[in-house]
Amino acid sequence: MKIAITGGTGFIGHHLAQRLLREDAEIVLLARHQREPNGPRVTFVESDLSDPAVLQLAFNGCDAVAHCAGINREVGEQTYRKIHIDGTRNVLRAASDAGVKKIILMSFLRARPNCGSPYHESKWAAEELVRASKLDYTIFRASMIYGRGDHMLDHLSHALYTFPIFAMVGFKEKGIRPLAIDDLVDVLRASLMDDRLSRKTVAITGPEELYLSEAVRRVARVTGRKARMVRAPVWFHYFLARFWELTMKIPLAAYAQVRILSEGVTESVLPCDPLPPELSPKRMFTEDQIRQGLPPAGGFTLQDLRCCAHA
Repeated sequence: MKIAITGGTGFIGHHLAQRLLREDAEIVLLARHQREPNGPRVTFVESDLSDPAVLQLAFNGCDAVAHCAGINREVGEQTYRKIHIDGTRNVLRAASDAGVKKIILMSFLRARPNCGSPYHESKWAAEELVRASKLDYTIFRASMIYGRGDHMLDHLSHALYTFPIFAMVGFKEKGIRPLAIDDLVDVLRASLMDDRLSRKTVAITGPEELYLSEAVRRVARVTGRKARMVRAPVWFHYFLARFWELTMKIPLAAYAQVRILSEGVTESVLPCDPLPPELSPKRMFTEDQIRQGLPPAGGFTLQDLRCCAHA
């Protein structure tokens, strides 16, 4: 089986590719920059999703496309409209022209229209494009995903090493359901290779609901750091998010992520199709799971700053 993955060098795309390669699939990775050399059964195609002709060439001979490309902040020409909406439209057109039969889309648990958040609204618009296409599809509305190479554990652990206190978003804490990357890719694999969940939009969350403060404490225990937490109003975190976006290559927290944490990430806002019990995530947010996903110990460095990007 031959499968193309957009955002193929990103967090989800990389883990999905490794899982599919264990199934003897042939993989086409699409991304703006190549991070890994081509290997057996792996082809890299440089693409920012703006050219349908490039996409069609990449998709030729593919049985399915896993559309995992996405951003959580806008930088220059990399806007939500360009990546989530126009990029999805181009992917669908190219997949159809190349004779691809199936597409899966990575969306977000609380994607919805008319909510005042360009991130949420653009994810919803991408969903609508996929549902309106003639391709077979599965749309995954995922909660916060963690694992090796993620944003959640990476930045949370670095923050615990760097800052004396950890500021919680808002005075009334909301819940989260952390989703292990291995659980996610197991379900993606079933959809792609076993033709499961045809023409469905499903919510996929971790099996355990907890507050962010408890997640911080668990990560702190694994890293051996102290978790000193204070609460700060949401507007203060929006201010910080703009600061991080201006100063860090990968922000400690992006503006859209503050909105996400202020709402909570436990269930889909809109109705979804049920996920079969045998595909439901089983991995709890345990210390062992955390330990497997942690980056090397240490705090943020000058290399995390945008001003040092070429240093």
